Amino acid sequence: MSDNTTHFGFKDVPVQDKVKHVGQVFDSVAPSYDIMNDLMSMGVHRIWKRIAIEYLAPRQGQRILDLAGGTGDLSLLIRPRIGDAGQLFIGDINPNMLSVGRDRLIDRGVTDVPVICMDAEHLPFDDASLDRVIIGFGLRNVTEKLNALTEMRRVLRPGGRALVLEFSKPAFEPLAKLYDFYSFKLLPKIGKWVAKDEDSYRYLAESIRMHPGQEQLAQMMREAGFDEVRYTNLTGGIVALHTGFVK
Repeated sequence: MSDNTTHFGFKDVPVQDKVKHVGQVFDSVAPSYDIMNDLMSMGVHRIWKRIAIEYLAPRQGQRILDLAGGTGDLSLLIRPRIGDAGQLFIGDINPNMLSVGRDRLIDRGVTDVPVICMDAEHLPFDDASLDRVIIGFGLRNVTEKLNALTEMRRVLRPGGRALVLEFSKPAFEPLAKLYDFYSFKLLPKIGKWVAKDEDSYRYLAESIRMHPGQEQLAQMMREAGFDEVRYTNLTGGIVALHTGFVK
């Protein structure tokens, strides 16, 4: 891979084209995203997200960004924690995903959360203006991940916390082999049957494999300026939860 190309799944594409390709994937999967998450994880993604919120530790009155907020799962868990004095923002680069998330929040009676189209590498917030930033299952789709992590660090106040919830590397070889079979043989077929889109779900499986592993991502967070970077494996490392703090 040259300096002018980046990964799109297992393919190399020009850096300037990745956002367009990822956008096409999520334009396609947005209408069926929630049901596919349930099918892909057998519902376990809901547990992962609840654990993530406990590690994020939202507090009354805080300002929080749910980055790559998609269909609003994490925001619905965060909003009750911050109370009326708090402020929650949903940010995502894909308008179709944001539309699904906005409608979902409104259907649940949540009408005070701004839904903003934004690029994770260029966050529209002032320095040290937020208390928490969480990105759930979105970082692997960002072109320059270190840039996004640096932006997350920039917008956090002293005492702030960032949390990255993302698919990672299984810690046990038998689990890794089973996971590979599921990801590359079964997942695209499920995408074909349910979402009528085999290629997009093949990309999603490939993007997981190209994402940095636990230690590599932790080091990237340190490079971005975070303190006390830690990670916790969930479901044997299929998913990892990384936290970084701002002193």
